[in-house]
Amino acid sequence: MFLQASADYTLVEKAIHYLEENYQNQPALADVAAHVGLSEFHFQRLFSRWAGISPKRFGQYLTMQHAKQVLAESQNVLEAAYAAGLSGPGRLHDLFVTHEAVTPGEYKARGAGLTIRYGFQATPFGEALLAETERGICGLSFITSNGRTAAIADLAHAWPQAMLVEDEAGTATAVNQIFSPADRQAPLPVYLKGTNFQIQVWMALLRVPPGALVTYGALARATGQEKAVRAVGTAVGHNPIAYLIPCHRVIQKSGNLGGYHWGLTRKKALIGWEAAHGMMG
Repeated sequence: MFLQASADYTLVEKAIHYLEENYQNQPALADVAAHVGLSEFHFQRLFSRWAGISPKRFGQYLTMQHAKQVLAESQNVLEAAYAAGLSGPGRLHDLFVTHEAVTPGEYKARGAGLTIRYGFQATPFGEALLAETERGICGLSFITSNGRTAAIADLAHAWPQAMLVEDEAGTATAVNQIFSPADRQAPLPVYLKGTNFQIQVWMALLRVPPGALVTYGALARATGQEKAVRAVGTAVGHNPIAYLIPCHRVIQKSGNLGGYHWGLTRKKALIGWEAAHGMMG
């Protein structure tokens, strides 16, 4: 379903990376197009097909000034969301996610007796590995330069005693529901394995709506651990479910984007894409 968008993303990522390296020279559209091997016309068309807006407009969403503005606009939205509490059922954000954490006994079992189905899927942000159990999605990772083998190794390391079964067709359904809300028939369940602190941070992330941004400090306050900003950052970095648990929406208070487990260029693409689609209501 997302094969074209995934193919487009490969060139979009290359373009964003080029702009990162040459921002001081303010390269023209023709320069960026030439770098990715397309004519100016075809690059503009490809980028607009992927993002819905022009490359120039997209770039404006990635400035520190814009990030600071979104942080300010997001504050009231997030305060209301966090005031509602971080436990219990309900609408966590636009994707309608429900969550369940492994029990202490299940955590110690390291996935023993659990079957995890996985498949490599095309997404608007490149290829991803999706993994799910009968109780919900337990992993979604974008494929980096380390390739598919590394992604499977990471999954096996997270659930060393589980039985991993390749199921490309079966996992496609969940990916379509994640990236195409119109196809969603029911809330998407996620199955979280982590320490109590990590899960608390990930649950707080689920309250950050599409299009909003939050600082690491605000996330720490939301979890009642105001002084544990560094620990919160570490927990964000260990988020096992990309996009759905939106760690890409966490940035530094200065407006710098900070790091991202699946690459800073991809984080910029995610933030810019959501801004372009005007997803914060």
